Amino acid sequence: MEQVGGVIFGKSREIREIMLAILANGHVLLEDIPGVGKTTLALAFSRSMSLDFRRIQFTPDVLPSDLTGFSVYRREEEKFVYQEGNVFCNLLLADELNRTSPKTQSALLEVMEERKVTVEGVTREVPVPFFVIATQNPSGAAGTQRLPEAQVDRFMMSLSIGYPDRESELNLAKGIGYEDRLHSVRPVLERKELLDIQREICEVYIKDSVYRYIVSLVRATREHSRLLRGGSPRATIALVRLSRAAAWLNGRDYVTPGDVAEQFPYIIRHRISLNGGAEMENVTKEDIIQDITESVERPPLGEKMR
Repeated sequence: MEQVGGVIFGKSREIREIMLAILANGHVLLEDIPGVGKTTLALAFSRSMSLDFRRIQFTPDVLPSDLTGFSVYRREEEKFVYQEGNVFCNLLLADELNRTSPKTQSALLEVMEERKVTVEGVTREVPVPFFVIATQNPSGAAGTQRLPEAQVDRFMMSLSIGYPDRESELNLAKGIGYEDRLHSVRPVLERKELLDIQREICEVYIKDSVYRYIVSLVRATREHSRLLRGGSPRATIALVRLSRAAAWLNGRDYVTPGDVAEQFPYIIRHRISLNGGAEMENVTKEDIIQDITESVERPPLGEKMR
């Protein structure tokens, strides 16, 4: 996180959340305007963790085979040879995902869920670990296509990097003309170590009362009067995994209700849809998430978590 923070100024909270998603073996959806450093951020993460990185810029003419791969005929060998697509890496930056066609967007569904792709009836596994950091332009921007709900639900969390604060942008301006900051990023974590950490996080303890709290938060989104669609069971799984990662990063081997409440907005925002009444009254998703967080009863603070 320090390595990435030396490249992306003033975004320690966002860097921490993306780190948590990686530790929890999940994918990240960034809804942002161009030019805020999304590619630089993904590259910095890949270099600091010794991950194989690929980036694909989505446009209307990008084909599913650009992602999954295809077979070409080699005359000298008299046979078809499979050429790997862009998903065969550890960290894939899917830039402006909502600018391409739904057919191409759906090519990511299998690999995001199962870490494998099926081409011409043959299933191939992608390298491990495998993560997708996808960006999408703000909803309604010119040339965009709405992401299918099934695909949005496969992202563990969503967040926005946003503009840097004044001091961070000043430091950015002063650094122009010097050595590329990405060259200063050095590997501090090997892939095997990352996989070991992910296995360790799976063993972080969650008490039954905290499990019930997680389920209550997600179910509250399905029953809220201002929501057309609430969180799926995949949201519950994501909140469990992300809460474990947050506890581990905080130096604990058990999850507290505070870990859950902290991560709840990140896993639920992209999974809920406002109904017509909420839009007419200018109620935002953030308002509803806050309402649910405050209304769902937490396990008693004095209750032993271990």
